[in-house]
Amino acid sequence: MKATVFVVVAAGMLTSAVGAQEKKPVPKDSVRVSVPGCSNGYVFTAGRRSEDQPGGSAVPEGMHLRMSGPKKTIAEIKGQEGSMIEITGLMRKGQVGQEGVGIGGGVRVSGGPSPSGGSRLPAPGGGQIMIDVEGWRRIAGDCPSR
Repeated sequence: MKATVFVVVAAGMLTSAVGAQEKKPVPKDSVRVSVPGCSNGYVFTAGRRSEDQPGGSAVPEGMHLRMSGPKKTIAEIKGQEGSMIEITGLMRKGQVGQEGVGIGGGVRVSGGPSPSGGSRLPAPGGGQIMIDVEGWRRIAGDCPSR
């Protein structure tokens, strides 16, 4: 009798552990990406992909991303400043690589705003590329110092 109860409880725990590891579904207008790089506060700077990570990244090297996500996850990432990490999260399709011309090294050149005749200031945070962070992991290497 005790063995049967133990087996049922153990099976239930294994099922819940597997279910907890499932990632949330990706919305149709978004894509899940993993980006290596360095963090500084809420800003994440994409780094170079390593040889063991085949394929191109949707995020070019040097691009700055504004991180959002659970406070605990962001606090953990902030604790890794100065160390290379890889974040995984959701980004909206079309945010990356659509504006301007790439001239190398993660640098893009695009036109300025059109003259409107007024002195309107751009909205704070406007035009920043956002990533909704789901998780992170430490990878080999250190971030370049300023």
